[in-house]
Amino acid sequence: MATSIASGSGLLHLRETVYRGQGCKRAYLVSSIGTPKCIQKGLSWSHGVPKILRIHTSNRFQSLTNDSRHEHRRTAIISCLRDGSTKYFDFAVIGSGVAGLRYALEVAKHGTVAVITKAEPHESNTNYAQGGVSAVLCPSDSVESHMLDTIVAGAYLCDDETVRVVCTEGPERIRELIAMGASFDHREDGNLHLAREGGHSHRRIVHAADMTGREIERALLEAVRKDPNIFVFEHHFAIDLLTSQDGSDTVCHGVDTLNSETQEVVRFISKITLLASGGAGHIYPITTNPPVATGDGVAMAHRAQAVISNMEFVQFHPTALADEGLPIRPTKARENAFLITEAVRGDGGILYNLDMERFMPSYDERAELAPRDVVARSIDDQLKKRNEKHVLLDISHKPREKILSHFPNIAAECMRYGLDITRQPIPVVPAAHYMCGGVRAGLQGETNVRGLYVAGEVACTGLHGANRLASNSLLEALVFARRAVQPSIDHTKSFRTDQSTSRWWPRPTMPKSLGNTVLNNIIQRTREVRDELQSIMWEYVGIVRSTTRLQTAEKRIGELELEWETYLFQQGWEPTMVGLEACETRNLFCCAKLVVSSALARHESRGLHYTIDFPHLEESKRLPTIILPSSSVSDTWSSRQLHRQQICQKSVVPAKISI
Repeated sequence: MATSIASGSGLLHLRETVYRGQGCKRAYLVSSIGTPKCIQKGLSWSHGVPKILRIHTSNRFQSLTNDSRHEHRRTAIISCLRDGSTKYFDFAVIGSGVAGLRYALEVAKHGTVAVITKAEPHESNTNYAQGGVSAVLCPSDSVESHMLDTIVAGAYLCDDETVRVVCTEGPERIRELIAMGASFDHREDGNLHLAREGGHSHRRIVHAADMTGREIERALLEAVRKDPNIFVFEHHFAIDLLTSQDGSDTVCHGVDTLNSETQEVVRFISKITLLASGGAGHIYPITTNPPVATGDGVAMAHRAQAVISNMEFVQFHPTALADEGLPIRPTKARENAFLITEAVRGDGGILYNLDMERFMPSYDERAELAPRDVVARSIDDQLKKRNEKHVLLDISHKPREKILSHFPNIAAECMRYGLDITRQPIPVVPAAHYMCGGVRAGLQGETNVRGLYVAGEVACTGLHGANRLASNSLLEALVFARRAVQPSIDHTKSFRTDQSTSRWWPRPTMPKSLGNTVLNNIIQRTREVRDELQSIMWEYVGIVRSTTRLQTAEKRIGELELEWETYLFQQGWEPTMVGLEACETRNLFCCAKLVVSSALARHESRGLHYTIDFPHLEESKRLPTIILPSSSVSDTWSSRQLHRQQICQKSVVPAKISI
């Protein structure tokens, strides 16, 4: 069962396989929906070309292998196609975090892979993950215990089958990382050092000091760079998915991207597209996410007719470094908040208010080891009651050597600003951290869009429910990246590429004709609008919510978006035009609206969604929130790429809720 929001003016018929294992038998509609607009004539890949002709890429990685045979093959591939604006691959991977890289390494055994990354390959949420990866690797632990901890933390909204799959397959995924060269901390007896974090009943967190994500990213990137079948495209911002209509199905054929260094649009045609683009933390002004996390994947998928789920569940990490509480204030604002890992509390860290009064035991019997949603709300309550800006997290009662060995990165960052965490408490404040919702996925990472798979934070697999258990995110990414491999390979066998496919869609254009002065004005106004959007989300759609405040947010976001788009078009902007700042802001608006609409649809408090109007958990409301795709794009401005051949036309009933 699912709470459903009809988005736009049409209902896409969902195949049963999309929801296998998701506990979704029917949809509870909270608004009227339209009649399907038309029946589409099927489109297929009908003409193949030799495999050597399907690749075109940059020379960037030619020097990364010493195998002369691979070098010769790569040079031959590059010489086959001279049109740099269109590239042909078997697999296109959007995102270079753990999910995208792990998937790329597997499918590269069966075809050519383009890894498309918005910035540098290492710039992903994975790289900023400090705590570790949870997995059952201790004899005293059990899969059943890990499952129970996950379900309890998720406020019983988790999908049981998904939880079992992830907790069961997780240990093998960790062993694969170790075999690939990832180096994790070990005890003196040679066994892995397993940490404990909030919500976990056992020590099961595999880690590399407090820089686990960085170590995993390093190992995966090293393997990727050695693989002759994987081509990494840096500074390529994914604009929109390329889709066609095949009867009632939407089919994905690749993605349009913007090379932000050359300011050129580059089109990738692929048999399979994996969306592994991360989260949307930057819908809020204070977030632990890197600047690239602007919700691009969820927004693109939504425009491409994918089903979106559980967007109201935004996890605020309880403990990000509060810069204004440091002895020496940073000279400039951070692009993203510095995370103080959950493992600090798991290792005995204690939370105090500014009067050095311990407060967590009065909120929850698990105290500092309560799940993140409980700790974040408790801190938020303390700050509001006491009119203070931060609380304190103290680990200084532990031996100095242990602190420095377990948390060297945190200790070094704090010391830069005059704070010695072995002697002084750390000033902390909650920050937007993780999207538990996203593109709805089945047990193999499949979506309702054929040829489109998802893994990592952009996906909603049912694992996290209403609140993610600490260190389950990297685990989910590893498991689902691996599970998506075989169905992807099977799908490629029924697809044959045709170079004429690229001509199905008009190309986005660059706004160079507007002139530098106008473009600079647009960029400046867009940045101001982005700040305003973030402020609205922080003020009205934060840790504690109410119906009135959510409705205010919905109204103000709608007005702000309309004002911004009106400004763009008054300056000469056209619907086909694309630019990095403008496209990011468009995606932020989309994700913000998805969060607000989903929050308004949930009339209970569960996990990360707490509303004072419905403060209690209701068993009858234990349903995922579903946002169904539309048959038309309701946004004023969109470059969504849908190729269709219409053979009929039916009347459309407007929807009450439009996103």
